[in-house]
Amino acid sequence: MSTSNTKEQPKLRRSLGLFEGITLLIGITLGAGIYSTPQIIANYQDTFMSIISLWVLVGVFVFIGGLIYAELGTRLPNVGGEYVYLTRAFGPYVGFIFGWAQLFIIRTSPAAGLAIITVNYFEHFVELSDFTHTALSILVILLIGSLNYVGIKQASIFQNISTIVKVGGLFILLAAGLILVQGQDNLLGTDTPASNTLGPFAQFGATMMLIVFSYLGWDRVGYSAGEMKNPIKTIPSSLFIGIIIIIFVYVSTIFLYHYVLGMEGVRNSTIVASDAAIRLFGPIGAAFIAISVMFSASGSINGTMMTAPRVYYAMAKDKLFFQWFNFIHPTFRTPSRAIIAHVVWAIVILLVRQNFENIVAGMTFAVLIFYIFTTLALFKLRREKVGEEDSYKMPLYPILPAIYLLGLIGLVLIRGYFEWEKSLVDLAFIATGLPFALYFVGKLKREEKQKE
Repeated sequence: MSTSNTKEQPKLRRSLGLFEGITLLIGITLGAGIYSTPQIIANYQDTFMSIISLWVLVGVFVFIGGLIYAELGTRLPNVGGEYVYLTRAFGPYVGFIFGWAQLFIIRTSPAAGLAIITVNYFEHFVELSDFTHTALSILVILLIGSLNYVGIKQASIFQNISTIVKVGGLFILLAAGLILVQGQDNLLGTDTPASNTLGPFAQFGATMMLIVFSYLGWDRVGYSAGEMKNPIKTIPSSLFIGIIIIIFVYVSTIFLYHYVLGMEGVRNSTIVASDAAIRLFGPIGAAFIAISVMFSASGSINGTMMTAPRVYYAMAKDKLFFQWFNFIHPTFRTPSRAIIAHVVWAIVILLVRQNFENIVAGMTFAVLIFYIFTTLALFKLRREKVGEEDSYKMPLYPILPAIYLLGLIGLVLIRGYFEWEKSLVDLAFIATGLPFALYFVGKLKREEKQKE
């Protein structure tokens, strides 16, 4: 549904191909998770096999999600991703709440948190005061925002470079590490009781939330569908290839961490990747990993900024958000005002919370709730045969999406039960968009009635 006159302003430039789609997915997904969550996860589990099994399980889970998003992205290959799917399936109220949550918690929080991680690893080379650390974190967000402001092509060039560096760095670490571990003691069997004993269900839920957080990002390829040369082919191929690469990299990296450091070594580390690299390569390994993480975290910020502001723009274009966002820069052909809003709010979150764990707390919970609605949207759009003729169709329907849906509901319920106070706060935060939804959607419906 778009009621605005798109001829009044320039259109988004279609310049993204398969390579850009793959690097976009990898660039967003391969962020700080693989460097910040393994040591926390080790506190909730007692064996390497239980940990690696859960990483593989979530990888398979994410791949099923990729099949769902491939079909949705080809049925509705428009800029905006889930906002488009949810609005088409359930109406503007649900679409609005999704977009509201994107701007105010889901997509801007990672920009703030990953900027902190980027500067943390910069401190490996230069010692910083608290003020300078915060200032540099803000500068990281501003620089990446400026890059996206001046053009999707420029941002995609940095995305390609950062993805090549961080994936290449991890592959070098893995390849060299798997060779060098032959001279190291095999510590995979050094099992120890979990240090966080919350009960089996709570520990499973906490572990799954952390691993799911590490995989987040794969779903955002469809956000830039309006800037892809051939979204019908590019979206499914980007999802399949990108997710397979991510699963391989994550599982191999977790294997290497535990082989070199063992359960206790991983659990007691604060920079597990650097500790593993130091054990394998010596001091030069720490510098190597620091540079890789800086590219990884900043590339993830950039990938999100290439996609999320398109949601705010799409909402405003549909007259479901502040009309200030309904603007394409006449020279750069980007949703420049939406990008500015994304940058500003990310900086606000950074200044208010100033801690990586605090910033990402609740984000995964909110994302999973919208994954549930998106999966339900697939069932509805299939039944209504929306975009049926040219769309990709996922295999084993409806079995696979039903399994995926049940898994999502289970994770949300486990987290909601064992951490009900935090969950209520997260839900209340999302619910702040309800009065705005009533205003914008009501206003749009009144305008449509007047035209009848």
